[in-house]
Amino acid sequence: MDTDEERPLVVENSKNQEPIVNHERDVHILSCAFLLIFLAYGAAQNLESTINTEGNLGTISLGILYLSFMVCSIFASLVVRKLGSKNALILGSTGYWLFVAANLMPNWYTMVPASLYLGFAASIIWVGQGTYLTSTARSHANDHSLNEAVIIGKFNGVFWMMFALHQFVGNLITLALMRDEEGGSTSGTTLLFLVFVCAITLGAVLMCFLSKRTGKEEARQQDFSASFVSSVATLLKSIMTLLQDIRMLLIIPLIAYSGLQQAFVWAEFTKYIVKPIMGESGVGGAMAIYGVFDAICSLVAGNFTFGLSSISIIVSGGALVQGAVLVWILLTHSATGGVLGVLYPLLIAALWGIGDGVLNTQLSALLGILFKDDLEGAFAQLKLWQSFAIAIVFFLGPYISLQTMLVIMFVVLCLSVVGFLLLTLKIEKAFSYRAA
Repeated sequence: MDTDEERPLVVENSKNQEPIVNHERDVHILSCAFLLIFLAYGAAQNLESTINTEGNLGTISLGILYLSFMVCSIFASLVVRKLGSKNALILGSTGYWLFVAANLMPNWYTMVPASLYLGFAASIIWVGQGTYLTSTARSHANDHSLNEAVIIGKFNGVFWMMFALHQFVGNLITLALMRDEEGGSTSGTTLLFLVFVCAITLGAVLMCFLSKRTGKEEARQQDFSASFVSSVATLLKSIMTLLQDIRMLLIIPLIAYSGLQQAFVWAEFTKYIVKPIMGESGVGGAMAIYGVFDAICSLVAGNFTFGLSSISIIVSGGALVQGAVLVWILLTHSATGGVLGVLYPLLIAALWGIGDGVLNTQLSALLGILFKDDLEGAFAQLKLWQSFAIAIVFFLGPYISLQTMLVIMFVVLCLSVVGFLLLTLKIEKAFSYRAA
């Protein structure tokens, strides 16, 4: 017998007096939970290359994490289908808790296992997030007779706006608790990571209050409960089917670029642009600016997403901003002091946040619109190619120059935009053919 706590919060439909789930409540709970979890993890990730420097422990740990993330993303959709998206979200949060806790005693015996497990946990939490958010948006649109694409865009805008704030909040906490000391050392890291562990714990608890998704998602769960072997076979077939889909092949370069630009901000931007000008303590301030503009842009882009045509315009605008920033850094970068020198990394952080907000909201909305029948597989592909690109940056970053990294990113950005525009033309042509 269900208890009151197990029943989802409902509101009365005045038309037919049937109870319907409060989907907007679930979006807000999911968004707040991710904010709590990632304000801790995001700030910890920004610090890895500066506080765990012995033997490049921090950078290598992140590289291992994203390689594990990439491999586990292949099977993440299977896990999410078996567990259900809500349970996958709760289980995924444990990996972030373990990784941040490992930073209280950072060494090879704590950080490497924690990184490997977080790769698995991250793969299922992100596939679970994409599946849960999209199914929630579709249910809300169905219950209220609204345009599905508009609601998917709106819900993604709300989520990614809240998520982007993790950089602002987490880095403000870092600024408040960490202090640079003479001799190049820092103090307050133990207290900082204890606060972060508490934040992740609260986020995981909050996820327990999400409504359980029903309908098609649960039906797929039952289909996959027959046997592990048949489930794996079906999963591999699903992966191959998506990789043979020309729409997915044209999106993959843009997905990969989104991973490259995120890793660039976390590792290269803070190391080569922020730290030489503003010092270690300035990393938190620059990343806070990045988070604020990321959040604002995510909300605005989400609210202006009405379908493929609007996605095309927004993505093109975001790509133009990031391309301009890449060229600007490549041609003018120098570690100068003074007021103008400090404004330089802050302005770049703001512009980069705008580009990241565009890619996050529009890629999620695009996959939700184009791959309705295999949401778990589509979002698994998203995280697989993103994590692959991120791992490349973390492993190659120490061995190539900033200028080389910028050129690589600019080339990938150009290729990804060409692929995306071809996708747009292909879909518009298909719609025109059907209409005729």
